[in-house]
Amino acid sequence: MNKKLVHFFQLDTAPGIILIASAFLALIIANSPLAPFYLAFLDTPIHFKVGSLDIEKNVLLWINDGLMAIFFLLIGLEVKRELIQGALRTRSRAMFPVVAAIGGMVIPILFFAVFNYNDPQAMQGWAIPAATDIAFTLGVLALFGKQSPVSLKVFLLALAVIDDLGAVIIIALFFSSDLSVIALSIAVLASATLFYMNAKGVARLTGYLLVGAVLWVAVLKSGVHATVAGVILGFAIPLRIKHHRIRSPLRYLENGIHPWSSYLILPAFAFANSGVPLDNFSITLLLEPLPLGITLGLLFGKPIGISLACYISIKMGIASLPKGLHFAHIMAASILCGIGFTMSIFITTLAFPGTDNHALVDLSRIAIFIGSFLASVIGYLALKQTFERIPRHTADVE
Repeated sequence: MNKKLVHFFQLDTAPGIILIASAFLALIIANSPLAPFYLAFLDTPIHFKVGSLDIEKNVLLWINDGLMAIFFLLIGLEVKRELIQGALRTRSRAMFPVVAAIGGMVIPILFFAVFNYNDPQAMQGWAIPAATDIAFTLGVLALFGKQSPVSLKVFLLALAVIDDLGAVIIIALFFSSDLSVIALSIAVLASATLFYMNAKGVARLTGYLLVGAVLWVAVLKSGVHATVAGVILGFAIPLRIKHHRIRSPLRYLENGIHPWSSYLILPAFAFANSGVPLDNFSITLLLEPLPLGITLGLLFGKPIGISLACYISIKMGIASLPKGLHFAHIMAASILCGIGFTMSIFITTLAFPGTDNHALVDLSRIAIFIGSFLASVIGYLALKQTFERIPRHTADVE
C-alpha cells in the first residue's frame, strides 16, 4: 500500500475527512445526471429468507437498520468500557461529562421547541439537535495535536459517548411503533441469555454474536428500532473474564469493529443519507421554523446547554473541572459538540419516516449540514484562541 495512504489512515482526522467526503459525494451525485442511478441503488431490494423468517429491505434500510446496528454495538462497548475502566468509572469522574451531556441535550431540544411548538408534524423532529457526532468532534480536536490537553479529549469522548447513549434511549422510547409482543418476548429472552453467558464467564465471542444476531432480528421485528440491539449486545460482552488470563473479549471486539465503523459503516451511512436534491432549495427555506430550530439548536443550544450545566454543577459542588482544564476550554469545546451530523441525520430518518415526509427530511438534513459546519468552524477558532491564551503546559500545572 502507498506510504502516503498508510500515513493518511493513521491520522486521527482521517475518519472525519472520509465521512465528510462521503456526504459531499452523495450531495454532488444527487444534484447531477447520476441522481436517478443513486436513488435506484438505494431503493434496490435485498431479500433474506430462512424458513419462516423473511426480511426484505432496500439498500438504504439495510444500511440504517443493519450496518448502523454494528455502529451502535461499538457505542455499547465503549460506554461499558468507560463505565468500568475509563472516565466514567467513579462518581466524581462521571458527574462532569454526565451533567454536560444532559445539558447539551435538553437545551437544544428547548431551542427546537421554541420554533416548532405549534407545528405537530415538525415537532416529531424534536430530538434532531440533541445529538453529537463523535468522529467529527474528536477529528476537529485532533487538528491541534499536542496543543490540546489530554483531559479535554477524555472529557469530550465521555460526553459524546453519554450523548449517544441518550440518543439510543430516545430512539427506544420515542421512535418505536406497532410493537409485537412475540418479537419483544424473543428479544427479552435473547438479552437474558446474553447476560447469563456473561455471568457464567463465557469468553468466546462466537456465542455472543450468534445470540446477538437473534436479538437483532427480534428487535427489528418488534417495532423497536434495530440499532438498540447493538447497544444491548455491547453491554453484554465481558470486559474481562475472572480467573482467566486471556485477552479481553470487549477490547478485542471493539478494536476489531472500530476500523470498519470509521472507514466503512459511517461513510456508507453518510453517502446513503446525505444525497439531498437542491433544485427546489432557496435561502428563504432556511428561515422556516424547522430548519431554524435545528440549526440554532446545534449552534447555540449545544454550547449554552453544556456550559451552563457545567457551570451550575461546579458552583453547586456536584462536579469539578477535570485536572488541567480551565472553564474556557469547556466553553470552546462545547461549540464543537454542535456538530450533530451522523446522529442527527439518523434521528431525522426516524422522526420523519415514509415518502410523504421527503421534504421535511431534506430540509432537516440541509439544516444539520449548515449547523454542523458552522459549529465546526466556530469551535475550531474558539479552541485555537483558547489554546493560544492558555498553553497546554500552563493548563496542566494549574
